[in-house]
Amino acid sequence: MVDSVRSSWVGLGHLVGMDRDQLSELGLERMLTTSELADYLGVKVQAIYDLRADGRGPAGIPIGRELRYPISDIRRWLDGLHEPTTHTVGVGGEI
Repeated sequence: MVDSVRSSWVGLGHLVGMDRDQLSELGLERMLTTSELADYLGVKVQAIYDLRADGRGPAGIPIGRELRYPISDIRRWLDGLHEPTTHTVGVGGEI
């Protein structure tokens, strides 16, 4: 089965380095590496691995020896991290 999966990827080397428009035309989205995600968030790579080990990190897709994170999954993960907003009550009960 592994060989059939590998053979389905043969000839896809041209996808590496494609720009956003080309990926979009194919119905694909850009994925970040763990290093790219850590850089974007301003944290160390180990912080991403620690979050994932705790079950609080973003979903990753194993590609070879690395994890890749689809942009849409990162957005969903970040949206789920929002703290609840608190409304401050002003004078006379106004918000």
